[in-house]
Amino acid sequence: MLLTLDAADADEICLVVNDAATVYRGVIPADRWKEPYMPLEEVLEEIEAGVVFWGDRRGGRLAGVMGLQNVKDVALIRHAYTRTAEQGAGVGSALLEHLRNQADRPLLVGTWKAATWAVKFYERRGFRLVSDEDKVRLLRRYWRVPERQIEESVVLKSVR
Repeated sequence: MLLTLDAADADEICLVVNDAATVYRGVIPADRWKEPYMPLEEVLEEIEAGVVFWGDRRGGRLAGVMGLQNVKDVALIRHAYTRTAEQGAGVGSALLEHLRNQADRPLLVGTWKAATWAVKFYERRGFRLVSDEDKVRLLRRYWRVPERQIEESVVLKSVR
């Protein structure tokens, strides 16, 4: 069941994100990894900044989360994570399709370039990588991320 999440769900959002993010350990640069990967305070800050989280609840627990944030003239997919035990069961696809239906403007997503599985996930669902030049421009315009993260990231744009 897909549902809108809010600050009252922040602890559960953290559980999903931090479980799913373990795949990044040893893959993304060590200076970009932290424990927990997304602390509670960061989830609350993201909600305060306008990220609307959606969740997929299965078997009584939150199986996955994905946020949507309108920034200027685009919509950003933010913090898309599926619990390790639920991966491959369609959770991410269902959330992405739902968020696509919510967006009324061009849709962008940023992820780690080393997370090739995430890049492939979005490419299989109609997103295309932007050029390195466009990536830098887009990350600086629409996200608030450090330069080091810009170096290690990619941006994909929905083409449908």
